[in-house]
Amino acid sequence: MKFMLVKTYSEAAHCDIPLPEWAPEDIAAHIDFQRALGEQLAAAGELVDAQGLAAPDQAMIVCSDGRSAPVVTDGPFPETKEFLAGFWVVDVDSVDRAIEIAAQASAAPGPGGKPIGEYIEVRQIMSAPDVA
Repeated sequence: MKFMLVKTYSEAAHCDIPLPEWAPEDIAAHIDFQRALGEQLAAAGELVDAQGLAAPDQAMIVCSDGRSAPVVTDGPFPETKEFLAGFWVVDVDSVDRAIEIAAQASAAPGPGGKPIGEYIEVRQIMSAPDVA
């Protein structure tokens, strides 16, 4: 079973300080935690992919009618209170294992090394229906 674990940068359950305001050593510890989690999942054969994403001010929204030139709107998007920061795609035996990984990711360290309680969205990756 494949799942996408979606990480957003928003207010977390146990931390309301935005990441750019953390001390440099706390940011480094957080990133080290993310790398270590990826290495652990890879060693277990569960990691399909993991990526961090650029900040919203580097994002674009594209809309097209399929006939004329696409309309491209650049960020930043001031109405955005949270943004997609990255994701893991895991291939695991059960939804319970996906939840276990998400819980581990949620406890990433924040300021002072305390677990921040990030909200990690867990979504199963569905396959397309067979078309006859």
